[in-house]
Amino acid sequence: MKHDRRAFLAAGSLAGLTPLAASGSSPAVEPLPGPRRTNPIALSTYSLWRFRNDELRDMDRCIDIAEQYGFDGIEFLLYQVGQNELLSRSRRMAYKRRAQRLGLPIMGLSTHQGFVTPDREKRRFNIDRTIAQIEIAYDLGIPVIRVNTGTWGTSKDFDELMANRGIESPVEGYTDEDAYPWVIEAFEACLPTAEKCGIVLGLENHWGLGLTPEGILRIVDAVDSPWLQITTDTGNFLEDPYQRLEKLAPRTVLVQAKTYFGGGQWYTLDLDYPRIARILGDAGYRGWVSLEFEGKEDWKTAIPKSLSLLRRAFSRL
Repeated sequence: MKHDRRAFLAAGSLAGLTPLAASGSSPAVEPLPGPRRTNPIALSTYSLWRFRNDELRDMDRCIDIAEQYGFDGIEFLLYQVGQNELLSRSRRMAYKRRAQRLGLPIMGLSTHQGFVTPDREKRRFNIDRTIAQIEIAYDLGIPVIRVNTGTWGTSKDFDELMANRGIESPVEGYTDEDAYPWVIEAFEACLPTAEKCGIVLGLENHWGLGLTPEGILRIVDAVDSPWLQITTDTGNFLEDPYQRLEKLAPRTVLVQAKTYFGGGQWYTLDLDYPRIARILGDAGYRGWVSLEFEGKEDWKTAIPKSLSLLRRAFSRL
C-alpha cells in the first residue's frame, strides 16, 4: 500500500518503424581496442512523445525505438508514464526487463516538482512527490534524476512562459529572494532519501529560479551535498549559452542536449555542439548526453540526424 501511495504521488510495438539497415548477413566488424569513442548518448522519451504525440507515449515502443536507432541508453520522462503504470510495480519492472534484454540502460529519470510557492502545504506535497520519484528511480536502477525548482505559476500556460523567454513575475507580495530558502529547504528534505537510495539529483537550468547559472549555483552551493548537483540543458539558455554552460559544467552530472531540426516548437537555437562538448570535456565531464529533440521535422529522420550530430560532437578521439 505504501508503494502504491508513493507511486501515485510521483505521477505528475515497432509497427511502421523503418529499419536503419537492411537485414542480411554481413562480415563481422572487429571492435577497435582502447577507451570508448564518445560520451554515451541516450534518447529521452520526451523526444518522441513531446506531450502531444499520443502514438509515441507508450514506453515499450520508446525503448524499442531507442535500441533500433542505435542509442546507448534511454531516459524516461516520468510525466509520460501513465498513472496506472506507476501504480503497478510489475509494469514498471516490465520496462526494466525489456530495456535490460536489449542491453539498453535506463540511465535517467526526468521529473517535475514545484517549490516556488509561499504555500507550505504545496511545498510539502512536492517534497513527498520528489521522494517518491527517487524511490521509483531506485526501483528501476536509475542513478540520476532531473529535478527543477518549479515556477511561480503566474503565466497563463507554458506557451506564454516561452513567449516571455522563461521570465515570469512572482506572486504578488513576494520576490525571487523569498523563494530561494523555500527551494533550498525542500531539496534538503529530499536528500536523506536520495543518499539512502544512491540517487543523484541533478537540478536543471529550467526556468523558475533555474533561469540563470547564478540561480542554479546559489541553490546547489547552499545545499552543499554530493547528492544535489546539476543537469545541464543545452537549450535552456536563450542568451550567451556558452558562457553560461561553462559555469555549470564543473557540477554537471547529466546533459540534456536539444536539437531543432525543422525549426523549434517554441524557439530555435543554432548550437555549436563541438564547442559545447569541449566546454564539458574540459570540466572533466564524461557522462551521459540525453537527446531531447524539439523540432518540427519528422522524428524518423530528425532523431538519426541528431544522434549523428551528438556522436560527432562528443567524440573522444
